[in-house]
Amino acid sequence: MNEASGLEPIEKLFYRPIEAAIRWCGLTDYESLILEYAWDNPDYLSYAFPEWPPLHATVWKILDAIRNNEIPYGALGVTVAPGTPVDLRLLTIRHSDLKWWMHHYYPDQRPAFLFSQTAANQETIHYSTYLVLQADRDALQVRLKATEIKLQSLIDELKAAGLERENLRMLAENRQQLSDHSKASFLNVIGALVNIMLGSSRAGRKHSIFDSQASIVDSITAHYSGVAGLSKRSLDEKFAAARRSLAKAKS
Repeated sequence: MNEASGLEPIEKLFYRPIEAAIRWCGLTDYESLILEYAWDNPDYLSYAFPEWPPLHATVWKILDAIRNNEIPYGALGVTVAPGTPVDLRLLTIRHSDLKWWMHHYYPDQRPAFLFSQTAANQETIHYSTYLVLQADRDALQVRLKATEIKLQSLIDELKAAGLERENLRMLAENRQQLSDHSKASFLNVIGALVNIMLGSSRAGRKHSIFDSQASIVDSITAHYSGVAGLSKRSLDEKFAAARRSLAKAKS
């Protein structure tokens, strides 16, 4: 990769755990010294280099992540299946896998060998996107509140039309049967309400926020889940029957 590509070059395609730990701890100036004495024995690090206690802990963080399948690993840069035994002297982690693991498990850590300045700039862009999405969410919440108010108005209209839940319950308990004329009247009222809500004024202004019968049904079921007679299937059937009844009465 070169500068014309817009991406900074990757230092290495893969690392041994000790090499990754050295870079993570910012000890690259002492890499040759550390590798000479303790590259194949992590436990020896704390004795050989007591002045750098994070080095020993960092190596074991990486080894623990490999042991628990948090990060893919391989042998000499070739990834192997999880659980495959690999000699510590041959164990390696790909640059991209190490960067992914660091991003998800240590998001507060941004070692330069994995995260370039370009990546930091991209984070700023991502944060700007977050702010835009947050503003969209706030606007949707305002619209939702307005929808809830209009829905409540719709429910009040339905109750005023004689569809109060208590009256319907008492009707069912007393096993009273509606006459054909009364049933047709109720259906016509419901059908008229549905058509009015889905219609527009002569000037083209919509009477309500609902643009389909399905949207009315979804709003009612969302607010009155479990109420007898207000299931989606029941409302679909009643609204359809009401609109047919009204159309027949007008013909």
